[in-house]
Amino acid sequence: MSRETGISPASVMRIWHAFGIKPHLEKTFKLSTDPLFVDKVQDIVGLYLNPPDRALVLCVDEKSQIQALNRTQPGLPLAPGNPATRTHDYKRHGTTSLFAALDVATGEVIGRLKRQHRSVEFLSFLKEVDASLPADVPIHLIMDNYATHKTDKVKAWLAAHPRYSIHFTPTSASWMNLVERFFSTLSEKWIKRQAHVSVKDLEASIEYYLETYNQNPKPFRWHKKADEILGSVARAAKALGK
Repeated sequence: MSRETGISPASVMRIWHAFGIKPHLEKTFKLSTDPLFVDKVQDIVGLYLNPPDRALVLCVDEKSQIQALNRTQPGLPLAPGNPATRTHDYKRHGTTSLFAALDVATGEVIGRLKRQHRSVEFLSFLKEVDASLPADVPIHLIMDNYATHKTDKVKAWLAAHPRYSIHFTPTSASWMNLVERFFSTLSEKWIKRQAHVSVKDLEASIEYYLETYNQNPKPFRWHKKADEILGSVARAAKALGK
């Protein structure tokens, strides 16, 4: 830009800073084509901002294929003026998957680790969640459109347990599921900072994190109203010529 405009690189940087422009950064984004997008946004945001009385709202999903990675050599420890280091390469030792249900009101997480993430494992997890909750409490489940969440066996089990109300996020909008915030925290603040020599080692580490986290859980707050989200999406669609 400096060459194109004839101004100094320092001036370009000052202008970018003044207007909050960060050309070195980018985020992933995809417009949802869900025909029920508006209805689903309003439904889920309503659960977050005005949760029903005497009912639980649980955000459910799985973080699949979590890799047990061990660095090829030890890193340097944190020191004054120097960050801790880790090698750029690693050794893979297998994967596990974390199924999680986040209680929107309390922030508490019910988590189960399973080596596969098929519909069989998802249904097993739902049964474990059901057994751990008071039997007389209505439950609202928020989850995405992953195929394992919609199999005939899962549908049949949910139909046989009418206390569950299902709320699907719009397609390409898993960011509306608050459990994704928990997964992000787990990954960035814990898993990526560890080295694991086996899947069992990784699973023990995740179980320790879950136990520690649930000793003092904090809910993830949702702030945006449905109209604000719909307005942002409409502006993005206009910018993309949709």
